[in-house]
Amino acid sequence: MAEALVSVQIIPKTPNGEDSIPFVDEAIKIIEQAGVYYQVHPLETTMEGELAKLLTVIEKMNQRMHELDCPSVISQVKIYSQKDHQASMSELTKKYR
Repeated sequence: MAEALVSVQIIPKTPNGEDSIPFVDEAIKIIEQAGVYYQVHPLETTMEGELAKLLTVIEKMNQRMHELDCPSVISQVKIYSQKDHQASMSELTKKYR
């Protein structure tokens, strides 16, 4: 099991007021490249792994938005961890499946 779950919603201010979805797709590519387990949900994406690595992924997502000329980015982040370092999406949601 993973050390932590981190959910992130990235909200880029696009350079020319265009649709943000292609920019969000670019952010999700950063997660894919990191090789962490993740699930995309309608309003956020949840990742599973070592907390420090997941926070680095979020930093890279924000950097990518600036590379794409977004003048600003809001990243809403939620972190779940347990004392025994056992965190998983499947365990937290199994009673709903």
